[in-house]
This record gives sequence, structure tokens and C-alpha cells, in this order.
Amino acid sequence: MSGQIELLDRALAGAKAEGRAALVAYLPAGFPTVDGGIEAVKAALDGGADIVEVGLPHSDPVLDGPVIQTADDIALRGGVRIKDVLRTVREAYAATGKPVLVMTYWNPVDRYGAERFAAELAEAGGAGCILPDLPVEESEGWRKAAEQHGLATVFVVAPSSRDERLAKITAAGTGFVYAASLMGVTGTRASVGAEAAELVRRTRAQTDLPVCVGLGVSNAEQAAEVAGFADGVIVGSAFVKKLLDAPDLEQGLTAVRELAADLAKGVRR
Repeated sequence: MSGQIELLDRALAGAKAEGRAALVAYLPAGFPTVDGGIEAVKAALDGGADIVEVGLPHSDPVLDGPVIQTADDIALRGGVRIKDVLRTVREAYAATGKPVLVMTYWNPVDRYGAERFAAELAEAGGAGCILPDLPVEESEGWRKAAEQHGLATVFVVAPSSRDERLAKITAAGTGFVYAASLMGVTGTRASVGAEAAELVRRTRAQTDLPVCVGLGVSNAEQAAEVAGFADGVIVGSAFVKKLLDAPDLEQGLTAVRELAADLAKGVRR
């Protein structure tokens, strides 16, 4: 089975055709349990997310703030494995038919084997991989495997990225560009800031790929603000916090579904 990069492209193009940004949700696999995590991903998609990123929990998540670190720790202590991440992708895609990507640091993929990981992600119905810490200069092996298996390779750009660097990163990427809205780690913020809009403007000057903004969006107002200048709005910590704060899984899933619906209204304003 080939990966679902074309499904991802269609989802982003479809949102653009509707005159809105796509809503991209992030949730880590294995949190609060493997089965619970699968249900949470499905809840986000059912609630209104167009695309979902399934996080591969890591013991040293350098890009992630305290909320996602806590969830990763719970997942790792629960014994989550790469096979559970792939199962999460498979079941979410099978249930919703929507694009599902994996967001992961490079080390677990490198240890697993890039070719093996790409083949198994494609077989599970995955649309691609977001690799925040893989330098473009060292990515050729992965990119070849991803292309062969019909997967997108999404790279992350930051406000500190100079224009020549943006050109290099975006030329190597496929699917979309992940624009980190500010310097620092993930987490909800009181405001998303002007840096994000400027980064999107500079990135678009270098590429025709859609530019999706993440880090900091937590409510419909912020989603509407970011949707005003970006092709996609990425929300992670706010979803994870709903699950962390819920007294039980059922109430957590309801909260995730409701937040997705609220954010979906935000990107349509």
C-alpha cells in the first residue's frame, strides 16, 4: 500500500478552496493509554480537524513544553512502542479517511530503520512524517524512502530561519511547511504574535507549499487570527491538556471533540 500524501494534498487544497485554513490536531500515541489515544485521535478528527499528527513519544522531547512532556511520560511509562504508534495511525485513518501524519524526533526512526519505518507507515495508511530535529543536509536517505512509499516529509521552520535557510528547507520538503510561530517550546500562549505572520510571509516567498502554523494556538479566537494569514492552524497542547484535566477518558474524549469543533469554527471565520 502506498502512503497517503495525495490525501494530505487534497485536504489542504480543499480547505483553501473553501476560503479557510485547515485545522491540524496533534495528539501523542499511547496517551492516556494506547486504546485511549486512538479514541482521542478519532475524537479530534470527528470533531472537525482536517488532519491529525500522531506524536511518537520521546524521552527527551526538546521542542515540547510541559503539557506534552507529561503526556509523553505517561505514554512511555505505559510501555508505548512504535508498533502502537503505527496502530494508532492505521485505526484513525481507517475510521475517518482523513490524513494522519506521525510527528517524531529522528532518533527513534533512525534506530528502527528509515526504510522500514516509511514502508510500515505507508502500509498503515499514513500520509507522512514531521521531523522537527532532522537537518535537511542529513535527510536524503529518509526523503528517498518517503517518496518511494508515497509519504510527505514535513520540515519545521522558525522565526530565526534566514531566507536562504528557508529556501533550502522548503525545497526539500513535501506536503506542507510547519512554521513554528515563536522561538521556544510547545504550549498554549495568551497571544500567537506578529512573528508568526512575518514567518509565513517570508516562507511563502520561497515555496508554493502550504504553510501551517503551530505552537501556541489554544482557542477559536487564536485559530481565527492564525487562519487569517496561514494555510493551516496546528493545535497540540490544548488538546492534550483537555485529556490531562479530565476526570476520566469519556469526559476527556468529549472535551477533545468539543475543542475540535470550536477550533473548526475559528478557522472558518
